[in-house]
Amino acid sequence: MYQVVKIYGDWEPWWSLENWQEDIIETKCFDDFEEARAFYQQECQTLKSSLPSCKCHDNFQAAFWNQEDQRWCEMCGSYLQQYHSIVILEDGRELSKEALSY
Repeated sequence: MYQVVKIYGDWEPWWSLENWQEDIIETKCFDDFEEARAFYQQECQTLKSSLPSCKCHDNFQAAFWNQEDQRWCEMCGSYLQQYHSIVILEDGRELSKEALSY
């Protein structure tokens, strides 16, 4: 099963930080990779149209942001950029090499 996961937080999805699941804002599940990929691409287009900055990786992980969307971090004493990210997972994990060669 494939999941398209939308995340909002102060890190990009390829960092794979501990407790990243706490920043999930939406998850959609698909039995078919092609359906997940189509939804992912549609959501990426929507985010691109509303956020000026974007970085995409080949493994279906993307981050979008607006430079002005930052939050103050008491612990680190600085402002942290906030990212709207979207990823495709396979059974809750990064995509397998087989899926990436699709």
